Amino acid sequence: MGHWLHQNIVEPGKLPLLLALTAFVLTFAVTRFVTRMIRAGKGPFRNITPGGTHIHHVVPGVVLSVVGGFGAVTSGTHGVAAGVCAVVFGTGAGLVLDEFALILHLDDVYWTEEGRQSVEVVVLTASLVLLVLAGFSPLGVEDLSGDQQQGRLGVVLTYAANFGCVLVALFKGKVRMAVIGTLVPFVAVIAAVRLARPASPWARWLYRRRHRARARSILRAYHHDVRWAGPRRRFQDLIGGAPDRTPLPGPRS
Repeated sequence: MGHWLHQNIVEPGKLPLLLALTAFVLTFAVTRFVTRMIRAGKGPFRNITPGGTHIHHVVPGVVLSVVGGFGAVTSGTHGVAAGVCAVVFGTGAGLVLDEFALILHLDDVYWTEEGRQSVEVVVLTASLVLLVLAGFSPLGVEDLSGDQQQGRLGVVLTYAANFGCVLVALFKGKVRMAVIGTLVPFVAVIAAVRLARPASPWARWLYRRRHRARARSILRAYHHDVRWAGPRRRFQDLIGGAPDRTPLPGPRS
């Protein structure tokens, strides 16, 4: 195990990334535990309200992310300083993305249906970082042979083809597959060749007069949502807690 860790993580300079990911996941887990305890009125945890102003944990998260990010820029990929900055950055990122929905909506939607977006973003971020740790390169450049990597044309064509598939996937309303497709090219290719989501720009522009394609798109999206909505909600509730059925007034952590 030690040899594998040194060969695949330490030697390639991925140890700071591993530390940042670990700090990110642990921070999110601890934060969700604390906020769920505050919500239930259990334990010694309370909201931080100096002077009557509720301080959301995104505030220290932003500070830690800035400090850790700038520190990482100057510390390189090896050494104690790089590891410390990675942990600081991962901790800050965990605090920030735990309240991603609050930043997106500029409202305290932590325990509402909109608050589920924070859990989705955290899971997606952790998954992408794991892919990078596993050796996947953005837009699939690692798939090129040695000769292709030495030739600029091969690199440019690979970037252009994969980036084109990612853009098509985005226009087809398949955001998650597009993001993952930047690291795993065949995912973007699959998203690009399949039917678009009914509300996507692609469907609005190109399915306007293609009634059969639009009907198939609506039917496929309906079956997909029916099949996966339940498991996705249960997974989100398990990680982040179930949202309130109706928004409740007042602050929360």
